[in-house]
This record gives sequence, structure tokens and C-alpha cells, in this order.
Amino acid sequence: MTPGGKSRVPMTVTFFEMTAKPSALPPPQPKGRHAILKAENPSPEFYRFLYDQIGGPYKWVDRKKLTPEALTEIIRHPRNVLYVLYVEGCPAGMAELDLRKDGVANISYFGLMPDFIGKRLGYFFLYHACQNAWAHPISRLTINTCTLDHPRALPLYQRIGFTAYAREERFVELP
Repeated sequence: MTPGGKSRVPMTVTFFEMTAKPSALPPPQPKGRHAILKAENPSPEFYRFLYDQIGGPYKWVDRKKLTPEALTEIIRHPRNVLYVLYVEGCPAGMAELDLRKDGVANISYFGLMPDFIGKRLGYFFLYHACQNAWAHPISRLTINTCTLDHPRALPLYQRIGFTAYAREERFVELP
């Protein structure tokens, strides 16, 4: 515990990159009705809903520390793009692409709502997130995961074609 009553949890962060479009085969279409939509000018409330529902089990905390104004500045930046996966009309996942650095796209946040995990949507959604990133003039696509994330995140990133280039030991402060 820190003096402020927060606990510090150790984690290992693995950084991945891809320097060409994925050579992996496109995934099969998931069963049922689904759509991947670009969220135009998302509200901080909608973004926080996605962030909390998807990231809650994995201790996502960075964006929770931001004021609504600071969060809005990031998520509404013209070179920061939020894609939302919908299944049967319900939000099922999010993929946030940060294109603010020339020539590089970073998948800042990627994940599925708990009810949609294990339904063969992760590979499908990540494949399309990568394709959307490579539709921009980039030469490098990055993503990272940590030991607090879903255990299938790291193998999924490798399966689609990302390669690890760095690892760091860090601590995250939890309320």
C-alpha cells in the first residue's frame, strides 16, 4: 500500500510492432449481426463506459486519471480514432488508434466486453483494427499488453503478426 491507501501491483509490459500489413488470413465472419463503426466525436461518458467495461477486469486506470476535458481532447483529436464493435446492436468491443505520430499508428486500447469474450471475436476485430490502421500512411503499427491483461492477448497479437521488441517491469497504482 502507498501512503494514500492505494495498492501498487507489479506488471510486465510487452511492446509489439508490425512493419507491414498482416500477412495472416482474414478471419471468418462471426455468427450473427455485427458491425465495426467509427465513433465520430465520442462523448467522454460513452468512452468511459467502454473503457471501464472492457478494461475494468484488467486494471486499466490511465484514462480514469484524466479530467473530462483532457479525455475529450484526446478522444476527439482528428488523428485519434475510436472503432466500436457491435454485435446484435450492442457494444461488444473497442479499438482506439492513435495516429498522432507521423508514420506510426498505435493501438492504444483494444478489447472486448466480458460477455463477448470467447466468441471468436478478438481475432476478427483485431484484424480489422490493423487493416484500418494500415489504410493510413504508416510504416509501423504498435500495440502493447501487460501481465494484467487477458491471458489470450499476447498470443493473439503474435498470431496476427506483431513481434515483441521490448519489455518493461512497472507498477500500477490501484485505488
